[in-house]
Amino acid sequence: MNTDNQSIDNILTRTSDRCFDVNAGVSETDITAVLHAAMAAPTAVNKRPWHFVVVRDRRLLDRLADALPYCQAARKSPVAIVACGDSRRFLPGDDASLWVQDLSAASENILLAVHALGLGAVWTSVYPHADRMEAVSDILSLPVERKPFNVIPIGHVDRTHKPFDKWDPGCVTYL
Repeated sequence: MNTDNQSIDNILTRTSDRCFDVNAGVSETDITAVLHAAMAAPTAVNKRPWHFVVVRDRRLLDRLADALPYCQAARKSPVAIVACGDSRRFLPGDDASLWVQDLSAASENILLAVHALGLGAVWTSVYPHADRMEAVSDILSLPVERKPFNVIPIGHVDRTHKPFDKWDPGCVTYL
């Protein structure tokens, strides 16, 4: 579907990119723009329970790739953003788990901002796997209140592919 709307086109053409040009860096300006987009995400009761760790250290990126089964893209990316939940800002009681929704929205904003900047990225899962969370926490020396949610390797795409058309009218009910 092609539209005349740049925002919708950005959403519809975003792909999960895992192959990066290891020699092409990502500027601080682009990373800052991406983080601004992340923090513009909706958040329950405006708690903003997020903390983002920007990883550029090659040894740390390789260790993340070694520790996480679906994070091989970190081996070729010049930078990754690790989205974490900050438990000091979780809502109380039954609403405590809403941090997952908040971090999901922020992570999608990261992916869309990266794509809008002409870069590529992929969301690699950490939460809710305790072993992955522990590994990321250890590798990055995260304080106990920071709960790693995902690792998003980012870079200049080495090869492109067409986005999948995921439209399925069978997943929609009109009342």
